[in-house]
Amino acid sequence: MINRLRRAPATLAVILATLTVTGCAREDADATKPDTETTKPDTETTRSDRIGWVLWRGDAAQTGLAGTALPQELSLLWTHEAKAGVESAAAIVDDTVYIGTNNDELLALDLATGKPKWRYAAKGPVSAGVCVNDGRVFVGDDAGWFHAVDAKTGTKLWTHETYGRIVSGANVSADTVLFGSYDNVLYCLEAATGKVKWTFRAGAQVHASPCVFDGRTSIAGCDMQCRIIDLQTGEESGTIPLGSNVAASPAYRDGKLYVATMNAGLQCVDTTALEVAWRYEEQGLGSLFASPAVGPWGVIFAARDGTMVCVDATDGRKKWEFSSKGGIDSSPVVVGDRVFFGSGDGNVYALGVADGVKQWSFTAGAGVTASPAAGQGRLVIGSEDGAIYCFGAKP
Repeated sequence: MINRLRRAPATLAVILATLTVTGCAREDADATKPDTETTKPDTETTRSDRIGWVLWRGDAAQTGLAGTALPQELSLLWTHEAKAGVESAAAIVDDTVYIGTNNDELLALDLATGKPKWRYAAKGPVSAGVCVNDGRVFVGDDAGWFHAVDAKTGTKLWTHETYGRIVSGANVSADTVLFGSYDNVLYCLEAATGKVKWTFRAGAQVHASPCVFDGRTSIAGCDMQCRIIDLQTGEESGTIPLGSNVAASPAYRDGKLYVATMNAGLQCVDTTALEVAWRYEEQGLGSLFASPAVGPWGVIFAARDGTMVCVDATDGRKKWEFSSKGGIDSSPVVVGDRVFFGSGDGNVYALGVADGVKQWSFTAGAGVTASPAAGQGRLVIGSEDGAIYCFGAKP
């Protein structure tokens, strides 16, 4: 089913501007296998069963759902000035916030105070979301290096070089870590050593973070395909044409993948039938760059024209719509009965999941393209001017 609604037509200038920032320009990836560097890990690790927000989108299925609770009245608890823009989504584990910056750094901040615990020097800006598992922090950088860092000390455990920018947030499955690169490859590495278990070559850059579900992983990217891949073998088990480039990460729930595309709306992919079950499009709706959130209330997704939309997960019927005054690249995170996200208009918003009514907002000093992280009763998000904000209950 295709669900189409009409708006005022987008101008050619807007369309061209959108196409220039999709991150889907092709790159040559036909090179020899990069090197992996390893060092011995610290034996005292942060256990992954005491986490708040462990990875980009919150869980392996990339649903965007938080398990924590937040107070109805959120207060700003601290601000950390990173001195460079922040596009990375944080991880919150126990008493620490892990977040990347455009200053070529991975930071570990005290959750209570915002004070740095350690700084790790990457080889380029860190715009990818951070993943923490079994005492290791995983993140890629814009120079094409993927890093495994000791969560307690900030010491390098190992690195793996790719041949393209890494904006794909890492995901984990058993003893492996997965991520995509602009060298057109989805990597599956041993989490402990960085040794390659398998690689899968897509038709273009892999911007999205891999979604993990039912022994499989899924990516959608600049080759306009939704791909389903066996986690054990790296063999492709299904390919579903989407008709558009994709920057967003697929979200999985109840046998369906929900994929936000740049120019063909939100699509629901049936993972059994291996076909698009329904598509939601509106003429004039901006490109969809942010990743969707999915839960029992439906699918919530954002557009670069400043619109946040909620549709029914079964058939794509629109439930509500909210408009901000700036484009939205920030992926929505649902905490309880509210959905949180940032906007290019410089605000962080909370809307009611049921009706899309604004319940709270915070004005930052610049646009907010980073996605929020919610864990341990706190909400953490960065902004384009380098401020990292932490919200929670008023002391």
